[in-house]
Amino acid sequence: QVRLVESGGGLVQAGGSLRLSCAASGSFFSSATMSWYRQAPGKQREMVADITSDGRTNYADSVKGRFTIPRDNAKNTVALQMNSLKSEDTAVYYCYGRLGILSSWGQGTQVTVSS
Repeated sequence: QVRLVESGGGLVQAGGSLRLSCAASGSFFSSATMSWYRQAPGKQREMVADITSDGRTNYADSVKGRFTIPRDNAKNTVALQMNSLKSEDTAVYYCYGRLGILSSWGQGTQVTVSS
């Protein structure tokens, strides 16, 4: 079973930066497409950013130009670098990985942006 463990959430002021990290187990990671999703209170979970195994990225319009999703296949990690944070970025952030029929979610990490 694939295990994803997130870290790096917390409280930050609007305009600040925060970096989330997701560590994956085993050989799954290097071939998987990795994503970050978020879910704000009372809202549906939404995709924030994803990156394929060969480094192609995709971002939600709401975070383009502010967030990046670097991955390190040697360390089996994917990060979410969040800059110029806004109060509307407040949510629980989840790491998600998929490879064929395999997929896995992390446990989530809270990000709170104070205005």
